[in-house]
Amino acid sequence: MPWHRGEFVDTTLVEVSPRDGLQNESRMVSTAAKIELIRRSVAAGVRRIEAVSFVNGARVPQMADAEAVMAGVPRGPGISYAGLVFNDRGLDRALAAGVDEINVVVVATDTFSNRNQGCDTAEGVRRWFRLAERAAAAGLWRTVTIAAAFGCPFEGEVPKSTVLDLISQVAEANPEEIALADTIGVGTPDQVRRLVHGLRSLAPDALPRCHFHNTRNTGYANAVAALEADARVLDASIGGIGGCPFAPAATGNIATEDLLYTLDRMGIDTGVAIGAIIDTATWLGDTLGTPVPALLGRAGVFPHPSR
Repeated sequence: MPWHRGEFVDTTLVEVSPRDGLQNESRMVSTAAKIELIRRSVAAGVRRIEAVSFVNGARVPQMADAEAVMAGVPRGPGISYAGLVFNDRGLDRALAAGVDEINVVVVATDTFSNRNQGCDTAEGVRRWFRLAERAAAAGLWRTVTIAAAFGCPFEGEVPKSTVLDLISQVAEANPEEIALADTIGVGTPDQVRRLVHGLRSLAPDALPRCHFHNTRNTGYANAVAALEADARVLDASIGGIGGCPFAPAATGNIATEDLLYTLDRMGIDTGVAIGAIIDTATWLGDTLGTPVPALLGRAGVFPHPSR
């Protein structure tokens, strides 16, 4: 296993820009640039990276080169690479590519699940059980993400009871980690606290993780609320790029550098160098041909290092 509870610093960041970040970009990014993004992330101190998605390349063209990306990533002690997996074929590819972790998504509503994964929620849970069993046998770290846990673009409000029931179901497959994803950026801090507390109560053996989008400018408040509820693993994307290709009007993830500024000022250790992430965000904007949404690169850290 690449991770154990005792190995976490105060808060562990999972860098998702190579996967959830790039998957929604209109400009195609080369394999070499994706590997460079990952290399820069590792050099900045990131140790968990969601690098690729083993999906149908025709549906998500940005992820069509998953094997080539994994073949070029820097390896080393403590560095763990995750791949998003939806089915057995995807897991076969992930195992062959040498990932350390898999992330399997179960969507909280049937409508979004059918659009995102071609199956209803119940079938998504069954797929998770099959994939978890195989991944456990292969010695992979297993994360299950409950997507649209805070709201659905097609069905609207998602009842707390629905999410808690899903947590209970997916926990039966003994994941190392359960992630709650605000896929369309509608959650609020009180909602975050309730769901994280519920997760910890229903699945005490799984690490609680959260994935926030900043669509309505609540992402960073939600991240702090998750920490207050004792979630210690947060997803973030350099530059704040990304979004779900199957969610209408999807916008970016919370930005790694903006989140780091908040955590650093709060005295929370992540082991990630904020200056290197800011530089990488500038490089990424140049690569994409447009400035990234994150704010820290424009405003700078406080106090200024030279003062």
